[in-house]
Amino acid sequence: MKEPADRSRRKFVGWLLAAPLSLAAASRFADALAAAAAPPDTAGRDLAPTPECGDDDEPTPSETQGPFFTPDSPLRASLIEPGTAGARIVVTGAVFARDCRPVAGALLDFWHADDEGEYDNAGFKLRGHQFTDANGRWRLETIVPGLYPGRTRHFHVKVQAPHGRILTTQLYFPGEARNRRDFLYRPDLLMELKNGEGPKRGRFHFMLDNA
Repeated sequence: MKEPADRSRRKFVGWLLAAPLSLAAASRFADALAAAAAPPDTAGRDLAPTPECGDDDEPTPSETQGPFFTPDSPLRASLIEPGTAGARIVVTGAVFARDCRPVAGALLDFWHADDEGEYDNAGFKLRGHQFTDANGRWRLETIVPGLYPGRTRHFHVKVQAPHGRILTTQLYFPGEARNRRDFLYRPDLLMELKNGEGPKRGRFHFMLDNA
């Protein structure tokens, strides 16, 4: 039996209103499938080198602390100790306020896994904090962290301007096959990375929203 015209119109309008939501859900589902099936990340494909202040006015995004943070780490800019295994890396950068003012005396607390993907939860191996210099600069000497199930390669870090709120975030390595399969990975937290003779060289600038 043929529907009354007003009921047909109501069904048609309802379909029009629901269609964008259905299409959006389908699009998100397709994007998720594409990301899961995507080929491994290659060096530079989604790498936007860490911007100089003024190139990007967005504050550095936060990320989860994870289960392996230990407070009261030692004051040191080098996490290398006698017997530390793994490829050496030196990471440098600066801490800025939103107005591009360098933040002197900002605290940076780093921790990460060893080259076998293990964290030292009994002591302070591959853990340490430091403070930025008068120009907001920092320098970390350590090793490239290993992989462990479910995560891509990363550093953990807490950054805090004097009397400011703490930014907890993570730094990622370009060219890692697991980047696109790690649900915490963010391309805007990629370090700029250079290989050559000697240690690898990384770079990342932090911009704090509350400095």
